[in-house]
Amino acid sequence: MRILIADDDQQILRALRILLTARGYEVLTARTGAEALSEAVEHHPDLVMLDLGMPELNGIEVIEGLRGWSTVPILVVSGRSGSSDKVDALDAGADDYVTKPFAADELLARIRALTRRQSGPADEPTVQFGDITVDLAAHQVLKRTPDGESPVRLTPTEWEILELLVRNPRRLVTRQALLTQVWGPQYTNDTGYLRLYLAQLRKKLEPVPSAPRYLLTEPGMGYRFTPDPDPEPVTD
Repeated sequence: MRILIADDDQQILRALRILLTARGYEVLTARTGAEALSEAVEHHPDLVMLDLGMPELNGIEVIEGLRGWSTVPILVVSGRSGSSDKVDALDAGADDYVTKPFAADELLARIRALTRRQSGPADEPTVQFGDITVDLAAHQVLKRTPDGESPVRLTPTEWEILELLVRNPRRLVTRQALLTQVWGPQYTNDTGYLRLYLAQLRKKLEPVPSAPRYLLTEPGMGYRFTPDPDPEPVTD
């Protein structure tokens, strides 16, 4: 598996190269945003790790540039810890965000989560709610518009959360279950990520994100997917 690391800190690049190479990953590096895009175009990495503060093009511009043509998982590794920086990166198309300094085992777990691919059988059902259709077999979300259906781009992490919720309609899915399934058992207290990702999903899927109808929060417990009620049978 090939990972592109983009960071202007030579020490970080060297440390990450040693860490990931020792785990069997092929590592490419870039020290500017422009170089990161060039390396991605030429080598098509399986995952991109990048800092937000880079010369020539900053991290957000690199994410936007990648998302113009690629769905490669993007992991931001940055010293910026503010929630606004995380939201901006996720809005631009990043899949996950790790704050420096980080523990090696956390970083490796994030990488595993982002590159995990679960292919469902061909007869997987579709789930519909409101204007949204979730195709579990194709790992695709479509939104009905006046001109037909258009795809909704979800990050791999957003997809994993949505899939777990829609496979358990009307059931409470605890925060611990979501964190364990998506990130691993050592992250059951990292509820801030869940709030960020649920907010992103609601922006993309809910008619009114500030007043969710389908992706509901159960305060202090977890989340619940509530599909549209089944239509009443027509009787004569």
